[in-house]
Amino acid sequence: MGVLSAGRRASPLIRKIDSVAVPVPDLDAGLRFYRDGLGHELLWRNDELGQAGLALPESDAELVLSTGPDLAPAWLVASADEAAAAVVAAGGRTLAGPADIPVGRVAVVTDPFGNALVLLDLSRGRYTTDGTGSVTGVTDPGEV
Repeated sequence: MGVLSAGRRASPLIRKIDSVAVPVPDLDAGLRFYRDGLGHELLWRNDELGQAGLALPESDAELVLSTGPDLAPAWLVASADEAAAAVVAAGGRTLAGPADIPVGRVAVVTDPFGNALVLLDLSRGRYTTDGTGSVTGVTDPGEV
């Protein structure tokens, strides 16, 4: 699937940037700065995960405020499991996962040069929210 006989992929593994995480001490403080001060629209907020997604107006990628560990940009892939295996087969290594997340699967790998790559698929859908942006569920994957 997607691999040429000479070992080169027929199509690129990474589809696009899904999000860029920014560490914040708490979500309310992060939202005061990025939403209220800089004008980014709140797309979703998940207090259980300590994350909030904000719109980048000229992109469908998100700015994700996170109270958790620092993360590299999240790269959207068709399958986090297959993408992690492909990175390892090409000379990288696995740091974490693949593991389930509310919207799909995620794996953290490194390239041969030590750069972390967060590989994310949306196999379970996208967050659904209420009027305040709080996460209420996940859409059907067919609607992604």
